Amino acid sequence: MSAPDVPQRGAATPDGPRPVALVTGAARRIGRVIALELAAAGYDIALHHRGADDRSLDDAEATARELRAAGVRVQLFPADFADPVATAALLPAVALALGRVDAVVNSASRFEYDSPERFDPALLTSLTRSNVAAPVELARALATQVRAQPAHARVTPCVVNLLDQKLHNPNPDYFSYTLTKAALAHATVLLAQALAPALRVCGVSPGITLVSGPMDEGEFAKAHKLTALGRSSTPEDIARAVRFLVESPAITGIDLAVDGGQHLVGQPRDVLFLVK
Repeated sequence: MSAPDVPQRGAATPDGPRPVALVTGAARRIGRVIALELAAAGYDIALHHRGADDRSLDDAEATARELRAAGVRVQLFPADFADPVATAALLPAVALALGRVDAVVNSASRFEYDSPERFDPALLTSLTRSNVAAPVELARALATQVRAQPAHARVTPCVVNLLDQKLHNPNPDYFSYTLTKAALAHATVLLAQALAPALRVCGVSPGITLVSGPMDEGEFAKAHKLTALGRSSTPEDIARAVRFLVESPAITGIDLAVDGGQHLVGQPRDVLFLVK
């Protein structure tokens, strides 16, 4: 069966033009599921991936085909967040191509292991560029964009930053990564204050959601149960939480833990090391 026609630029619904969401890191994993969830909520999707030379390109194209088959207007936008120029150009490029931008979900994140004993200032600087500076730049750019475009009849502009339950349940593993997520959590509150009433800024803190780092499937299955509820988050849980915040005009400046209560269980080390 052939895919339905893709709505053209500015395609309208009974409430006016469809809103547009930029989802970073949307080629795969949690970002992909968030893009699918927001598309189901009526958003057209600006699908960010790292770049043409990155293996995420094939995944990004596959996700775009899936969205288009559902009748969603979608366009791919490569940008390496290690490059400040590429980062600054991203949201204006989305607005030019799709006509407007109503939401940004900062899902893209770099996750690399270090500890205080193995601390490398160069790694912290690199992670900060991708995990903090890029989301802040995109929030600032969205605020500029929404002031210049007509208000949408049914959505309020919103940024959602993906944080981490580790902020509520700290341990020194993944030291530099955790520092960047702590900075982004504080930035979420400060941006919510500074950019209101033009837009809302919120956070979602996932628990252990997908296999990552050196963890294997068996270790993940064990780690996923180390929560108050006996199960941690799934990508679909995270996507539904993001959609809830995007669709909730009275909520801003909060961090929503979606982790099966993992943040309630004191853990002296990252769960990866608790299931070895």
